[in-house]
Amino acid sequence: MVDGLLIVCHANMCRSPMAEYIARQLFGDGSVPVTSAGTHALDGRPMHPYAAEVVAGTGADPAGFVSRELRAEHLAGAALVLTATRSQRSRCTALAPAALHRTFTLRQFGRLAAAAESSPEAAEDPLRAAVAAAARARGRLQPAAPDADDLRDPLGGTPEDFRRCAEEIERSMRPVVALIGTAG
Repeated sequence: MVDGLLIVCHANMCRSPMAEYIARQLFGDGSVPVTSAGTHALDGRPMHPYAAEVVAGTGADPAGFVSRELRAEHLAGAALVLTATRSQRSRCTALAPAALHRTFTLRQFGRLAAAAESSPEAAEDPLRAAVAAAARARGRLQPAAPDADDLRDPLGGTPEDFRRCAEEIERSMRPVVALIGTAG
């Protein structure tokens, strides 16, 4: 069964955990399951300390978070896959080709969601309806520059770099959450 939102980055210690917690906060009611994984993650690692600070700032407790390596079954079980970079999107679709039409970079899907028009009737599966609406919007938008799709990795940076990354995640997630909300 296809269910939920999967967010993917490299090690599942910085961008995707921050995005997971930010998405959960934005959805608020828990109606959309949100998980994360990393294309090159080691299972069981804690979140990066600066990412944990960002998450704690949302009111969530990052203490229980552990990283997990991306597996084909994670992709098969996700209605929508959002990656930090184009390279990770390619890795996802190579690992699970059937996920191609529901795998986007976070920034790309945020742009598509902002331009999408959901259908007026409520969908049984709001995530699938949002993916379909975003796909329809794709034909109306000019292609973006390649670097407009990638979310810069704050690893090796300062706490401020992590906060800026989290702000970009939130900016990209807001139209996604709004589209999924109107599709449901």
